[in-house]
Amino acid sequence: MAKIYPKASPKNENLLPKDETVNFLLNYSKALRVLKYNKLKFEALLN
Repeated sequence: MAKIYPKASPKNENLLPKDETVNFLLNYSKALRVLKYNKLKFEALLN
């Protein structure tokens, strides 16, 4: 099998998310509800 990955990966140590991105993800996770019924899972976004 041929190698499809480069030998060295670029190192991006300065990856900092914006405050807007963090707030969006936190608000989304607060609104997401997973309901279990028997063996089924339902995802509901409560907005």
